[in-house]
Amino acid sequence: MDVRWEGAGWERLAAGVGRRRLPGWDATAGLVAGGTGVLLYDTGSSLREGSELRAQAQRLTGRKVTHVALSHPHFDHVLGTAAFSGAQVYGAVGVDELMLREREVLREDAVRQGLARDAAEEAADVLVVPRHLVSGETTVDLGDRRVLLANVGPGHSGHDLALFVPGGPGEPEVVFCGDLVEESGEPQAGPDALPARWPDALDRLLALGGEDAVYVPGHGAAVDAAFVRRQRDELARRFAVS
Repeated sequence: MDVRWEGAGWERLAAGVGRRRLPGWDATAGLVAGGTGVLLYDTGSSLREGSELRAQAQRLTGRKVTHVALSHPHFDHVLGTAAFSGAQVYGAVGVDELMLREREVLREDAVRQGLARDAAEEAADVLVVPRHLVSGETTVDLGDRRVLLANVGPGHSGHDLALFVPGGPGEPEVVFCGDLVEESGEPQAGPDALPARWPDALDRLLALGGEDAVYVPGHGAAVDAAFVRRQRDELARRFAVS
């Protein structure tokens, strides 16, 4: 199916595939609509943002979000998940235990980055973690289309999950990269990053999507394979990885 993306503040990437650049931290939320299912990639930085995404997704597709995939366990990508009651939630293997163990770290990082304390506390109190854990690759059936979730990390974090959407006739493949790729600024390496393994993660992304795919960063405008390859080489130089 296809939808009218731009009028709702979303960017069309392919038939039934779009993304929104969320305010504040410019984080990406991705949406893939199939014949019977709807998958959202990342849920925003708060319950309010998650609720807005839920309502927008339902208006755009005519159905509730049935699947959620979390790219990595940073507040601006996961704290809206509790807004999606009943959805199947996916993440990289081990991310569930990490999020529960570091619930307070998530909350304090959100406050430190500028989220109101009451919003951070509200989201942390009802934190939803993935129940469907991806150690290699997992196919998700959305009805008349199947998408692939791939555990391509570690790199930006210890638990990086990418989403590959096959292309249709005249439509490109789309790869949602999470923060393994950033366009609106230099890739950020926080305390949970594994810099020595980050370039390899980008090699896996490129193998997943190929030369002609649209690559959607966790922050910033959509890019092509050449951009991802340049960023891979820059990270290798930055972190002295051969």
